[in-house]
Amino acid sequence: MAKKDEVAIAGQSFEELKQVNEHSAEYWSARALQPLLGYSQWRRFEQAIERAITSCKNSGNPYEYHFANAGKPIIGGKGAVQVVDDYHLSRFACYLIAQNGDSRKSEISQAQQYFAVQTRRQELSNELAVDLERLELRKQTTEEFKALSGAAQQAGVQSRMFGTFHDAGYRGLYGGLGNDAIKARKSIPAKEQLMDRMNATELAANQFRMTQTRDKLARDDVQNQIQAIQAHEQVAREVRGAIKRIGGTLPENIPPAEHIKEVEKRIKTSSPKLELDERDANGLLGRKIESGETP
Repeated sequence: MAKKDEVAIAGQSFEELKQVNEHSAEYWSARALQPLLGYSQWRRFEQAIERAITSCKNSGNPYEYHFANAGKPIIGGKGAVQVVDDYHLSRFACYLIAQNGDSRKSEISQAQQYFAVQTRRQELSNELAVDLERLELRKQTTEEFKALSGAAQQAGVQSRMFGTFHDAGYRGLYGGLGNDAIKARKSIPAKEQLMDRMNATELAANQFRMTQTRDKLARDDVQNQIQAIQAHEQVAREVRGAIKRIGGTLPENIPPAEHIKEVEKRIKTSSPKLELDERDANGLLGRKIESGETP
């Protein structure tokens, strides 16, 4: 059974999935890790792995020490064996996958908390970590906005009314203020995208508002334009109410953040290097490097 401070799902924990290779190095199978981190589709999980590999390269650590392509045999009907794609992952690779996973998944949040208390975890600078979090949230919010637009269309909202539909969400969340009024209150130029000036907290609130609206439209089988607009504003008011109840800062009172394009520039020009201890730096090669062998 999993210990209470370990990431666990269906009785399994992160540490229980650990294996040891021929170099006496610990590793995890990506296929085994996939359900633990809340992914039902390999394609989606592999996208998180690819982002993690990019992070590994950017951190100054050899990605090939931490991510190894591997095949996993799957026994199908009548005993047929099919070999599917897999990766062998070092502990550092698992950490990077958690950091680059879908933060909306509770399993990813649990994994991030788990690694936060591991003594071998090496932090990026606080400033860069905040930048990365905000940029990822901005990307996720863009995708959620597109998904909500699609859901609105299916619920009967006509293209010419999309502006009204989306503004209803802002009005509900921002105490009656629409997009233009929010910009005016925060002195954001009219030509700028409002979400480009939201900090991580404000982005997360809007993302939640959109996700819940999309779910409600589908759950209630809304097929009427007016009802869809009303549902969006209602959900947004509920989110605003939740922020009030927990004592959070109401979104209209959150100061505008630096434009997201400046954040992107800063991330691209930074060259962070994560200094790992010897064991983690060796990754999947383990004692092979310690003994002086050529990898």
